[in-house]
Order: sequence, then C-alpha cells, then structure tokens
Amino acid sequence: MSKHKIVIAGCGGMAGTWASYALQRKDAEVAALVDIHKEAAEKFAVTYQLEVPIFRDVGEAVRSTQANLVFDTTIPSVHKSITMAAFEAGCDVMGEKPMSESLEDAIKMTEAAELSGRFYAVMQNRRYLKQIRALRHLIDQGVIGKVGMVSADFYIGAHFDGFRTAMKSPLILDMAIHTFDQARFIMQAEPVSVYCHEFNPAGSWYEGNAAAICIFEMFDGTVFSYRGSWCAEGVQTSWESEWRVNGTDGTAIWDGKDNPYCEVIQQSGQPVFQHAVARVDSEVPEMENEGHYGCLDAMFLALNQGKRAETDCRSNLNSMKMVFGAIESAAKGQKVWLT
Repeated sequence: MSKHKIVIAGCGGMAGTWASYALQRKDAEVAALVDIHKEAAEKFAVTYQLEVPIFRDVGEAVRSTQANLVFDTTIPSVHKSITMAAFEAGCDVMGEKPMSESLEDAIKMTEAAELSGRFYAVMQNRRYLKQIRALRHLIDQGVIGKVGMVSADFYIGAHFDGFRTAMKSPLILDMAIHTFDQARFIMQAEPVSVYCHEFNPAGSWYEGNAAAICIFEMFDGTVFSYRGSWCAEGVQTSWESEWRVNGTDGTAIWDGKDNPYCEVIQQSGQPVFQHAVARVDSEVPEMENEGHYGCLDAMFLALNQGKRAETDCRSNLNSMKMVFGAIESAAKGQKVWLT
C-alpha cells in the first residue's frame, strides 16, 4: 500500500487533532512540519513524537520530502498562500475552515484547485455527527413532509485568547460558517439571498460584532433563520446549535446534543383547529468516527477513490457565500443576493 506523505502547515490550533489522525492511518505518514515560528514546530514535533524536518515554506517542504498532501491548519488569513503554494508544488490539500478571510480569495482558491486538477477539501466536522445524520435521514424519509422553514439558535459565551477577539466579525466568519454549512447539509438546498443584522451586545468582550440574526432564502423557496451570539452567558446552547425543522406534516427537533425526534400530525379525516401529533424518534446510524476524524475519514475515502469529497472546496464555497453575504448585508443594511 502506497502511503500519503503529509506536510502539516501550522503547528497550533487544531493541528494536533490532524496529526493524531494521520498517525493512526496505515496509508499516511507525516513527512514535514511548516511554521514560521520554528520553536512552535519543534515543540509540536516533540509532543507528537515526530522526527521530521521543519520548514518555513510549504513549497520547499513539499519539494524536499516529495509529499503529495498538505494539511493546512494555519490561521484563516494564511490559508490562501498555503493552499496556492501547495497546488504550485503539485500537492493536494485538506484544510481547516474557513477557506479564507474573503470570498474573493475563496473563489481564487477554488479556481486554482480546478485549473490544477488538485484535490481540495475543507474541514466541516459538524456534518459528521451521528445525530445530524439521523436528522437528515428523517427529512429524507419524508417523515415531516416537505420542509418549508429551518431555524438554528447558537448561544455560547466563549472567552478566547488570540485572533478571534480582534476580528471584525468573529461570530459570522469563524463560527457561523459551521452552522451555515450544517443548514445546507440538513436542507440539501443552496442559498440565494440573505438579510443580516450583525451587532456587538452590551457586555461583549470582543472588539468586533459577536452576535447576529440572519434570514437566508434557499433556491427551492425554503427559509433558514439563524440567531447567534458568542458572548452569551448562561443557558447556553450546544456548539452544534439548537435546530427546528418545520415541514408540511410535522416538525423535527435537535438540541445539538441528544438524538433528534419529530412530532408528526395525525390525520383524523375531520376539520380540526389543531391536529393531534405523535412522536417519532430518529434512527441513529453507526459511524466509526465522528467530528474531525469523521470528516477526515470522508476526505481520505474520496481522495483514495479519485472523487470529490462532500466538503470539496466547490461545495464549501456556497457556505462561504453565506458568510460573506451576511457580512455584506449587515454592512449595507439590506438584503443581499448570493450569486
């Protein structure tokens, strides 16, 4: 079995999770580390028992080790340069979200992947949970009929150190990308417009806007609404958000932690003011891995089969459009069409 030779770019944040995963695969090996801070890379190598060379430049690392795959676990502002350098060196890329700090860069990165014929998939770990897959299955089976409206609430008081506290739109750019991507997965629909009010509530410890309310129209006429805050103290939701999916025959609920369930109307054959309902519990699938590992499983399966991953950059671009469309709408104070 030929092995994927991996260069890990960025030795902070989620890099440890990616490295731990790679070390468990029989068809992968870590060939090099890349970080502008050599001491950070050296500490990382010791922590994960990696006897590999350390570089400051991705292209040099790839050429020196003949690697075929780059894990981009750098901060968002560096993703474009890392990804483009990897493509130029003839490497495929698996990268952390968000793809970039601007939609223009995300589009250029996607075009570069297309032109170079390289594999580029983006981490969207919250798609790879048993419960969200169970919720999607309920909808697929038509248990609640035709979906018309989906809503998600996200309320977390997160006291970060580092770049998030200084971002202009920390919630939307760094966190809401997860929920927006989840909505696309749950609804199996792409967005066409957004109206967003973004703000920074009283008591916020962020410099930028840490709260937002968004309304997305999807191509099939369904509507997704989002309410979120990253400076919400007390009665917090899960990191996966709290979900309500309204259909013609009932409603599905997922609190982001427990298994989803539905309440489905019971047809009586007689005119009624409100229908009686019956609870329908979800069937939760078996998954070998969830979260980051589950997403990486799917990425490697697609790469090994020569296919596009579910979180391929071309698909993920639609989640990025939701993010930057929301930011643009908030700035303009009006609905924005997503093209």
